[in-house]
Amino acid sequence: MRSTFEKLTSAVVMILLLPLLSTAQSASTKKQMASLIDENMQFAVKQYQVLKANTPADRMPRSFAQGRSITSGTEWWCSGFYPGTLWYLYEYTKDANVKAEAEKRLALLEKEKRYTGNHDIGFMIFCSFGNAYRITGDKKYKDVVDTAAAYQITRYRPSIHSIQSWNKSKNLNCPVIIDNMMNLEQLLWVTQHGGSGKYKEIALTHANTTLKNHYRPDHSTFHIVDYNLDNGEIIKKVNGQGAHDTSAWSRGQAWGLYGFTMMYRFTKNKTYLEQAKNIANFILSHPNLPADKIPYWDYNAPQIPTSRDASAGAIAASALLELGQYVGKTDRATYVDAATIMLQSLSSDAYRAKPGENGGFILKNSVGSFLANSEVDVPLTYADYYFLEGLLRYKKWYL
Repeated sequence: MRSTFEKLTSAVVMILLLPLLSTAQSASTKKQMASLIDENMQFAVKQYQVLKANTPADRMPRSFAQGRSITSGTEWWCSGFYPGTLWYLYEYTKDANVKAEAEKRLALLEKEKRYTGNHDIGFMIFCSFGNAYRITGDKKYKDVVDTAAAYQITRYRPSIHSIQSWNKSKNLNCPVIIDNMMNLEQLLWVTQHGGSGKYKEIALTHANTTLKNHYRPDHSTFHIVDYNLDNGEIIKKVNGQGAHDTSAWSRGQAWGLYGFTMMYRFTKNKTYLEQAKNIANFILSHPNLPADKIPYWDYNAPQIPTSRDASAGAIAASALLELGQYVGKTDRATYVDAATIMLQSLSSDAYRAKPGENGGFILKNSVGSFLANSEVDVPLTYADYYFLEGLLRYKKWYL
């Protein structure tokens, strides 16, 4: 149950935000959003100067907690988000210093193009080198993405019709996680840009298996489906990062929304579009979605109010803006208005850092793994990445 304070706060937020929105995204809304986007981008450039100073040359930023910067090696699944965010900033500002830092970090990251430790080579390489190629057209970046795709499909397991996400462990035999939908973009892109059709074939097979096995009748998703690799049978369905095995872990719902929207972009298969719409409607109609539309870490968390997950809000906002491109006017208004509220909320003091604070990260209040008490109420690189992506998508499609 939500507290009285939470209910009152949500009501106030809605009163403040509703005048900014209309089913047609009014001229005044667009003007305010244009200003908000520019202010966020200029702020982000300054923040990332702080983040750069806090990150050793041979490391990547990961988080910031208790006044201390937390970094990772390039093998960490989030290593591509920092250079990817830098490319988004360069795309908007054309700041040569931002570009130089992005290039420096790509040089550090490139060795991971042959990474096979898990499925996350898509996050690591496509979010960074993929954006670099899109913005610059430099073929050397495309070559890295092409190589990464070849190594990515080494984790495809024909018996389960899926890419295995993590390696076998004490508790899981052959796990496939909903996050894996995001990494299919790299495979589809490579096929679309002159690569073998086998990459697309594997991506389609994986997406179809996910649609069949991960989703419940209410269109929420499990985090993990564990398979018997010998015969392809499902061993169990669990929520590794969710509140319990029947709950809706908020970032998992956002991954699925983004992933199936992206699948429709590449294939124009209406089954994927309908799935994306179903997921969007699950999220936006959920009784535990706060008025500012930044979700709790799990929609069915046992104690609400609880920690919000800005990363889930940022991913969902970016996905909803793309989904709005593929649907009719009524649905478009619903999705774009919701995404606008999310971006407005993330830009507020409740979620955005003060200048020079937060270790240089843009957003606060994300959740990595709540049950493990890991990265709770802290900044995370992927929250910043999808927040800026959402702002740029709004600018491109709705201004």
